Amino acid sequence: MHLTPREQERVLLHSAAELARRRLARHAVLGAAEAVALVCDEICELAWDGHDLDDVVRRAREVVTPDQLVDGVTAAVPSLQVEALFPHGTTLVHVDRPFGPPEADAPGAVRPATGTIELAPGRDRHDVVLCNDGDQAVWVSSHVPLDRLNRRLRVDVADGTDPAHLRLDLAAGTAVRVEVGATRAASAVRLGGASR
Repeated sequence: MHLTPREQERVLLHSAAELARRRLARHAVLGAAEAVALVCDEICELAWDGHDLDDVVRRAREVVTPDQLVDGVTAAVPSLQVEALFPHGTTLVHVDRPFGPPEADAPGAVRPATGTIELAPGRDRHDVVLCNDGDQAVWVSSHVPLDRLNRRLRVDVADGTDPAHLRLDLAAGTAVRVEVGATRAASAVRLGGASR
């Protein structure tokens, strides 16, 4: 029998979900992989049966309870996503906190220190203006050199510094959005590492 890659993924997902069902039947706890597989399998079946998206998401949160999980799974899986086939077509189903809110001190919890942390200490800061001349909003993420942005986003550096040596002064993994036709002031910092 020939299966498409998508069909192979669905069969694999179902197999892992069946393992989860067998473990639950004998009152064993689930690890992250089989718990996620079980919820995703149920999502796919609910979608196949024609339930609407809101109902699918609501019911997905009821499939596995925190007491049925190995310690730390709730914190380790803050959300899950699966493409499910509904009668109207395929939809990406996103379930936030599928196993409930994590415990404050669960394994993997982040405990931020008090105070503030200076980003890129000792590096020169530069005032920049981002001007979006395009027809779509543009996001600029934290570590992209300012000479490698969308061509419709003009960068003006107040002191004339070459934008190729700068990035926005943002925390890692964050970004700013510049709307169509908008001008946005920002701070930039010199790139670290070896000179280009």
